Parts: sequence; structure tokens; C-alpha cells
Amino acid sequence: MVDAEILERLKAERKNLEDELAQFKVEEEQADEQREGSPFGKREEGANEAFELEKRLALESKVVNSLSAVNNAIKKIESGTYGICDMCKKPIEAARLEALPQANLCLKCKSQQIKHA
Repeated sequence: MVDAEILERLKAERKNLEDELAQFKVEEEQADEQREGSPFGKREEGANEAFELEKRLALESKVVNSLSAVNNAIKKIESGTYGICDMCKKPIEAARLEALPQANLCLKCKSQQIKHA
């Protein structure tokens, strides 16, 4: 049986990540409004805007991936497969799940994944 505290931590993390994504959308809309109001003629401004856009997209992608991992962990809890490694099908270490409740790989499989990436 999965600890109710882990499920609550995952749900809280999901809420935080959803709030973060919503904030990205607000910032994107504000940036769009600012671009509409000013001429886009200066190269420096354009380069800075491109850099900020790239940075925001990278951060947003990271949040989307984290949200996906959290949602996957919640689904695994609901289906009774939480705590089982997706690769080797062995139990994930309790300390790993305590530190990272959305972990879907045991340490051995995660290290193999990193080596081959």
C-alpha cells in the first residue's frame, strides 16, 4: 500500500507545476503585447528577446516534463504499479521514492539510461 503522504506530495507538486505553467502563459501573453506596441527594428532588442524566449521555452519544457512524470506516478499509484521500475520491473528503492516520489526507474536503470543518453 502506498503511503498517503506520497500521494499528497505528488498532488501538491502537480498543483505547483500547473501554476508554474499558467504563469508561463501569462508572461508569454505580456511579452506578445509588448512586441505589438514597439517597433522591432533594433538588433540588440531582437537578440535579447530571442534569448529570453529560448530560456522561457526551455524552462517551460522542463516543467511540462516534470508534470508528466508526476501525473504518471499518480496514475501508477491508482493502478497499483507505483514503486516498480519501468525498465527492470523490480521495486524502486524506498529512499529514492522518498527523495523523488515521481521516480519511475530504480537507481541501476537510471544510471544505465544516463550512460546511454
